[in-house]
Amino acid sequence: MAEEEGPTIELRQRKKPKSSENKDSAKEEKINNTAIPERVPKHILFQRFAKIFIGCLAAVTSGMMYALYLSAYHERKFWFSNRQELEREITFQGDSAIYYSYYKDMLKAPSFERGVYELTHNNKTVSLKTINAVQQMSLYPELIASVLYQATGSNEIIEPVYFYIGIVFGLQGIYVTALFVTSWLMSGTWLAGMLTVAWFIINRVDTTRIEYSIPLRENWALPYFACQVAALTGYLKSNLNSYGERFCYLLMSASTYTFMMMWEYSHYLLFLQAISLFLLDSFSLEQSDKVHEVYKIYIFSLFLGYLLQFENSALLVSPLLSFVIALMLAKCLQLNVKKGTFVAKIMKVINFYLVCTLTVTLNIIMKMFVPHKENGHMLKFLEVKFGLNMTKNFTMNWLLCQESLQAPSQEFFLRLTQSSLLPFYILVLITCFLSMIQVIFRRINGKSLKETVTLEDGQIGERPEIIYHVIHTILLGSLAMIIEGLKYLWTPYVCMLAAFGVCSPELWMTLFKWLRLRTVHPVLLALILSMAVPTIIGLSLWKEFFPRLMTELMELQEFYDPDTVELMTWIKRQAPVAAVFAGSPQLMGVIKLCTGWMVTSLPLYNDDDLLKRNENIYQIYSKRSAEDIYKILTSYKANYLIVEDAICSEVGPVRGCRVKDLLDIANGHVVCEEGDKITYSKHGRFCHEVKINYSPYVNYFTRVYWNRSYFVYKINTVISFQS
Repeated sequence: MAEEEGPTIELRQRKKPKSSENKDSAKEEKINNTAIPERVPKHILFQRFAKIFIGCLAAVTSGMMYALYLSAYHERKFWFSNRQELEREITFQGDSAIYYSYYKDMLKAPSFERGVYELTHNNKTVSLKTINAVQQMSLYPELIASVLYQATGSNEIIEPVYFYIGIVFGLQGIYVTALFVTSWLMSGTWLAGMLTVAWFIINRVDTTRIEYSIPLRENWALPYFACQVAALTGYLKSNLNSYGERFCYLLMSASTYTFMMMWEYSHYLLFLQAISLFLLDSFSLEQSDKVHEVYKIYIFSLFLGYLLQFENSALLVSPLLSFVIALMLAKCLQLNVKKGTFVAKIMKVINFYLVCTLTVTLNIIMKMFVPHKENGHMLKFLEVKFGLNMTKNFTMNWLLCQESLQAPSQEFFLRLTQSSLLPFYILVLITCFLSMIQVIFRRINGKSLKETVTLEDGQIGERPEIIYHVIHTILLGSLAMIIEGLKYLWTPYVCMLAAFGVCSPELWMTLFKWLRLRTVHPVLLALILSMAVPTIIGLSLWKEFFPRLMTELMELQEFYDPDTVELMTWIKRQAPVAAVFAGSPQLMGVIKLCTGWMVTSLPLYNDDDLLKRNENIYQIYSKRSAEDIYKILTSYKANYLIVEDAICSEVGPVRGCRVKDLLDIANGHVVCEEGDKITYSKHGRFCHEVKINYSPYVNYFTRVYWNRSYFVYKINTVISFQS
């Protein structure tokens, strides 16, 4: 007995451990000093089990119901089951058509290996160009979907298109379930999860783009990110047991890597998350070890993704990798100083500066030594977006005119306010943020924080998972205020944070403590409000919005585009198999999907060469000569040209953002003098002139098909050029 008790007595004498060995001893001391909890009564265990069971059932049911709702709404919107295959495929527009076309190619391949090889050495999509479509377009979802479709024997049960969209709708159900669980973990009640789902569905115009474009990469990727955030939320909780911590860690690792594989821009979103965790680490030292474990997950996912994504150099030069390495180096350089001292505060400032400097330096060094494709167009876009530069470049101005890349409209905030989401989000965010600032100042003044925060304390800002979510939502919200397209990353977490806040007794208790409430017992009132407020919100949402959702499901809409159907039918019947088509990138994506014919451009904006091709092909709507257009088209080996009347005769809500206006500016055909725009060109607009069938246009182009929307011209091979 003396030998067993000796080490325990020695540990209790070490009050100020200074080395890592002493820290381990301190942890052992804490474990030894912890009182063994009494056995929990059976009725309390039953209550806990019932609460968890009902919450899990509600979470899974919410996800399934949302997936079924999306499927039913999609059927009513497009009348999908009553359409022919060609009409179904036309509903995939732009880049969505490209993604689904490769899914079809995989199903047609004689074997999976052959299909992957043809995609990685693809020379049948874009003329005069061989691309690794899997790497460039992140086609891992299509590879997985094709394998599942054939491996499960679904080809005998369900059509490929239904299987494909069914997977995406199922992932959206997982997305909603993950948000439900995150809000539940933070608030302690599954009522918050129900309110999160309700707000998400009601505001789905601003929470997801699944209704407009099913195969988008974000629709495949964001459900995994939501799972990662849910796992991270549980992992950061202070009162988590070892088994729960291990489960959260494994789920976080798997979802982080999967998210990175599904979306080429995933590492930028994870970079924002890493910044949030870095700030959390700076404010909450107790979670330092957990935060650095998350950093290791980032590094592992980045390098594994680099290897499995055909040595994707974009991951090596990403700011996420540079930032995480800088954090690791800064931790190694940290000195062991007493907490709360003046030196410790100075070291915090130095550490912050060191991390920022190392991140920038490492990123520059990586870009110097790692061969990579520089996304110059993204940097130029940001310069023009923030007014740091001016340009006449067609691509830059076209991107600036896209609604998704502009600042959010007033209608966006009005919709969030009408559903009561924005007011409650602002209330919750301000309360949590002020409580967090209060905790930070206490820490700066050297005051230690409690190991366990009780409801009576009214300090919601002491919880590390709350600090993380507050910082993360502020970062995402700041970006969403600049670029409206990023609202789809921010708004789901607005729903989650607002629902957590109104259902959390701790938040109400924090408010009451600031207000110094005396008339009513604050704890009792906080518990009552945490149940009453979400119930009232839920009933009001049900009364106002549930009839609208049911009406949407009852309305039978119809996607009617006979001109495009006729065009695709003509191409499949009349055009040679080796023909190459030129036209707008959006139309080229549909042609690739519906016919399989080769095209000159694609609606993708992550490749400089494709962007240049798109700009050159768009010249058919400019004021250029027939000879110029002919030379451009033949340089890409195009055999047929398709002119869209919708673009050529576009009126447009915003003058100056029409394709033909942007081309006139880029080509110098619009001169601004004393505030007036003067149009000048010795040639008429090509798309108008070629329809008239007079020389020299008939010497270069022969019209072979037309309808109300499209004019198809065969590009002549033998020409006598005229000046």
